[in-house]
Amino acid sequence: MQFYSLAFILFTALCMGIYYAGPVRKRGGQWIVLLAASLFYYALMGGGKAFFFILVTAATTYAAGRLFSSFTGAYKEAKKGADRETKKALKKAYLLKKRTALIVVLLINFGTLAALKYVGALKPSLFGAESAAGLVLPIGISFYTFQSVSYVIDTYSGKYPAERNFLCYLLFVSFFPQILQGPINRYDALAPQLSAEHGWKFSSFAEGLLRILYGFLKKYAIANLLAPVIADLLDTGDPSVPGSAVVLGILLYSAQQYADFSGGIDIVIGVADLFDIHMAENFRQPYFAVSLGDFWRRWHITLGTWMRDYVFYPFALTKAMQRFGKWAGKHLGKHAGRTLPACVANILVFFIVGIWHGPEEHYIAWGLYNGLVIAGSDLLAPAFARLAAALHMNTESKGFHVFRIIRTFVIVNIGWYFDRIYDFSHRAHCFKNTFFHFDLRGGIAMLRAITDVQHLGVTLAFSLFACLVVFVISVVKERGTDVGRSLYAKKAVPAAFVLACGALIVLVGFGLESVPGGFLYANF
Repeated sequence: MQFYSLAFILFTALCMGIYYAGPVRKRGGQWIVLLAASLFYYALMGGGKAFFFILVTAATTYAAGRLFSSFTGAYKEAKKGADRETKKALKKAYLLKKRTALIVVLLINFGTLAALKYVGALKPSLFGAESAAGLVLPIGISFYTFQSVSYVIDTYSGKYPAERNFLCYLLFVSFFPQILQGPINRYDALAPQLSAEHGWKFSSFAEGLLRILYGFLKKYAIANLLAPVIADLLDTGDPSVPGSAVVLGILLYSAQQYADFSGGIDIVIGVADLFDIHMAENFRQPYFAVSLGDFWRRWHITLGTWMRDYVFYPFALTKAMQRFGKWAGKHLGKHAGRTLPACVANILVFFIVGIWHGPEEHYIAWGLYNGLVIAGSDLLAPAFARLAAALHMNTESKGFHVFRIIRTFVIVNIGWYFDRIYDFSHRAHCFKNTFFHFDLRGGIAMLRAITDVQHLGVTLAFSLFACLVVFVISVVKERGTDVGRSLYAKKAVPAAFVLACGALIVLVGFGLESVPGGFLYANF
């Protein structure tokens, strides 16, 4: 029951009908409806084994939060009236218990993720052929593991009290729109909404419906329709494929991946809006970024903030990194002293992000590429500033801003070579041909042959038109206008318009039933 299927549309409509029913809402049963729908959906999508693993994650992380609360309560009670030395001993024992519980629950959950996602792929004999093929890997395991671990770390640090109701917490972990591909929501932002009472709001319904429709446009008209053209351009294995064909394939992949992932997130957020629940945004016009660091603050935002809060800062602020920064400042200058710890932390973060995508070599190379480029740009920032001054460049001008966007787009697309071209030797040939055997005529001939044989000419033209539509909407959003909310806010837009959108979604649902392939990020 994929998001773009008619079955999912009917399932969501049924859930909404029960969710907003008067008796359910008045008795505070809306969260129970969401929990039942979420568990049913996940069991249907993942099967019994996947259902078992999500229950293990929910149970262990919930138990950790309750243990932290128990330890804190016992510590506060024990230190009342105690002398100074006794308080020190009590605090030491209290912190040891908390750290032990934290380490155990992290090992359980990250260990399970590693065993299923990585060890099974690298050592198929340990788990059997099915595991190596990804058939046993629970859907969405990376997303719900990271989301649950963020709750554990936050309750450990005392950011908010632990949830007392296991079923409410289970809903936070398994909420059905987010389960396949995120976003990675935070407990303090999402959980209160899930347990609150919600009346039906036409504004949330209209905005959600428009958001879903926009997601369908991206997924179907761009991501799915471009996929066969990209495969024919990049998966030939032919070392003589023209560089122009490779560049076209990478550019199309750039559009495909953005449309697939952001389109899926649009559907997720739109479905949640239908229930008057607002989830974290995951994209903010990433291809308008002015640096690679800025790109990763706009792309998969919730993964980036997770890595920032739970990996980057904890690592960069360790005593070892602080000592390293002082040493670098003393021997290499103040800028190096301030920057190098963050550079090392960035490389570590992107290495982990690469591993998060998968254990294959090309993902690790892609992660390291991003980390090294960001680290290098931070280290060389003063040199770039001096160069701009020497060339009398106006770094505040619109022209320079456009130049930075184009430069970042090129850097990002070089990274997509590592992400999309899986075989090392073929990737090397593609890089070589891009720079030394571009052969524009050969690329045009190859594209013409692909479109003629598979009758993809009209399909490609339609997809490029859809890309233009998304580009225009993105420009408007980059200038600070939310297109969906603006359409709804205009009183001249009648309710019939939204109903027409709903009818179109149903028609799209019928058409998409036969479209093969799920969402790219559901595989992670």
